[in-house]
Amino acid sequence: MYKSLINKEKKIAVVGLGYVGLPLALELAAHMQVIGFDINSNRIAMMQRNEDPSKEVGAAMFEGKEIVFTDDVNVLKEASFFIVTVPTPVDHHKVPDLTPLQKASETIGKLLKKGDYVVYESTTYPGCTEDDCLPILEQFSGLKGKVDFKIGYSPERINPGDQQHTLSNTIKIVSGCDEESLKEIAAVYEAVVKVGVHRAPNIKVAEAGKIIENAQRDLNISLMNELSMIFDRIGINTFDVVEAAGTKWNFHKYTPGLVGGHCIGVDPYYLTYKAQQLGYNSKVIASGRFVNDEMPRYVAKKIIQHIIKHAPNAAQAKVLVLGATFKENVADIRNSKVADMVKELLEYNVTVDFVDPHADAAEVKHEYGLTLANGIDKGYDAIVLAVAHHPYTAFTEEYLLSIANEQALFADLKGIYRNKISKLKYWSL
Repeated sequence: MYKSLINKEKKIAVVGLGYVGLPLALELAAHMQVIGFDINSNRIAMMQRNEDPSKEVGAAMFEGKEIVFTDDVNVLKEASFFIVTVPTPVDHHKVPDLTPLQKASETIGKLLKKGDYVVYESTTYPGCTEDDCLPILEQFSGLKGKVDFKIGYSPERINPGDQQHTLSNTIKIVSGCDEESLKEIAAVYEAVVKVGVHRAPNIKVAEAGKIIENAQRDLNISLMNELSMIFDRIGINTFDVVEAAGTKWNFHKYTPGLVGGHCIGVDPYYLTYKAQQLGYNSKVIASGRFVNDEMPRYVAKKIIQHIIKHAPNAAQAKVLVLGATFKENVADIRNSKVADMVKELLEYNVTVDFVDPHADAAEVKHEYGLTLANGIDKGYDAIVLAVAHHPYTAFTEEYLLSIANEQALFADLKGIYRNKISKLKYWSL
C-alpha cells in the first residue's frame, strides 16, 4: 500500500478537516496525492482558497501540495487509504457521542474496496476502533475486516496554537490489525513524521496510550485547582507556592485554571465510560473531572462575592471577561469553560462584557448562546483575565484602572500579573 501511495498510483483521503485533519492532509500532500474531505461546505470553500478555518495553518502551507478539498462523496471513492480525524465529543450528560465517528465509518464503508486501509485518529476509549467502528465498515461494505481490508489506529497529537510541537517533530503512535498493516501504516506516517513513530503492539494499546495522556494532565490540573481553593482560604497565592515547590528537581509544575477544549476536558469521560461498561466505577479520574468541571462556578462565586461587598451598586454591576476560547492565542471555542463561567455570572443578573480577539462571534452565539461584545467599555466592577491571549498580557495597571470602578476586582486566573498589580484589588487562582 505505502509504495502505491508514494508512487502516486493510489490516493489517500483524510476525512474530517479540523485542527487535526487539515495539517495532516497538507503534510501528506507534499508526498502523496491527497483527498481532503469534510461535510462542511463552507469550510471546504475556505480551504480551496488556501484558508484554514481553524486559523492554525498559514496560506503558505497550502502551496505546491497535491490535494483536492471536497465535500463530494464521489471524489472520496478515488481513495484507497482513509484516515479518520473527526471529533469525538460528549453529550450533555458527559456520555461519549460516537455519532461523528459512526457517520464517517458508514460513509467510508460504502466506498471500501478489497485491499483498502482505514486508520482512525479520533481520540476514543480502548476497543472503539475494533468493537464499534469495524462492524460499521463491514456492514456497509459487505467486506470482511482484517481479511478484505485493513484497519489501524494512530492517535492525533496536535496541540492547537503550539508552533514548537508539530506533527513532523512529535513521535506518532501507530498500530495495525496485523503485522502487515502495522508495517504499511507505519511507513505512511514515517513519510511525514521526521522523528519517527512508535509501533504499539495492538490497536487497543494505541487507543489507551492516547487517552491516558490527557487523563494524566486532567488529574494534575485538578490537584492544582483543589490546592488553589485551599490556599485561597489560607491566604497565600497558588502560583507563589508552585514557584517555591518547583525548586525541587522532581516537582512537576502544573498550575490551576479552567480546563476546557476537546482533549483534557472531554477524553477522560471516554475512559470512565469504558470502565463502567466493564463493571468498574472510576474514583480518581472521576474525582479529578468533578473538581475541574466545578471551577467555572467557583470562580464566578468569588467574583460575585467581591461585587456584593465592594461594588457601589451591586444591582447594576458590570463585569469584563477577557477571552472566550479554551486556551490562549487560538480560535477554538470547543468546550470553553470560560463560557460556563460567563453563564454562571449572568445567573446573578450582572452585566457581562465578553470579549475575545480570536473567537468567531457567530460560533460563540451558536455554541453557547452568548454574545461577544464589540469592544472593551469602562466602569467595570470586576475584570476577569480568563484567557492569556497576547493582547491581554500587555495591559498596564493604569489602563486597567481607567476602565475599572473604584474597589474593582482584577481576577487574574492565569497569574500573569502576579506581583505587578498594587492599586487594584487582585485575586488569582
